[in-house]
Amino acid sequence: MRIALFGTSADPPTAGHQEILRWLSERYDWVAVWAADNPFKSHQTQLEHRAAMLRLLIADMDAPRHNVAVTQDLSSWRTLETVEKAKQHWGEEAEYTLVIGSDLINQLPRWYKIEDLLQQVQLLIVPRPGYAIEESSLEAIEKLRGKIAIATLTGLNVSSTAYREHGDTEALIAPIVAYIHQQHLYKCQDATTKRFQLR
Repeated sequence: MRIALFGTSADPPTAGHQEILRWLSERYDWVAVWAADNPFKSHQTQLEHRAAMLRLLIADMDAPRHNVAVTQDLSSWRTLETVEKAKQHWGEEAEYTLVIGSDLINQLPRWYKIEDLLQQVQLLIVPRPGYAIEESSLEAIEKLRGKIAIATLTGLNVSSTAYREHGDTEALIAPIVAYIHQQHLYKCQDATTKRFQLR
């Protein structure tokens, strides 16, 4: 069984993440996704809200197979612990692929027990606009004996940051926009109002 492990600190999850999940669902037997806290980033929104938005993202997908699910209990500060939990869930025999965006490549060597982690998973890098995949970064991972594949998909040119900072709803699907308003999660509405006042 081929399992894709995709933890994301997306705050909020975007149409770009939905595109990645759709792509993964066509290539893996099972896609486990969860809301994660990235120790190298600061967060505004609680994990439970980000997990709820990921569920909305999946519910809105027209995936050909129903093989994508939020598996929030995999979430951990340490990806090595996530992989251990995945093995308890699906067994040692499964083939695990850790999915990361190209924006995280340079952080990888600083991850907890990275060599142990790379012994247990294949690494799939999803190119992101604005984050070139440098040969030197790939070589650094290969020196840690990592097995790397690069996705043939380039993530959409949308970002959570654009929404948080500028209220750009183009990046989001309608059910997530509705959830954000219902839960009063971000201050984008304030930013939009201020922008109009400045004109």
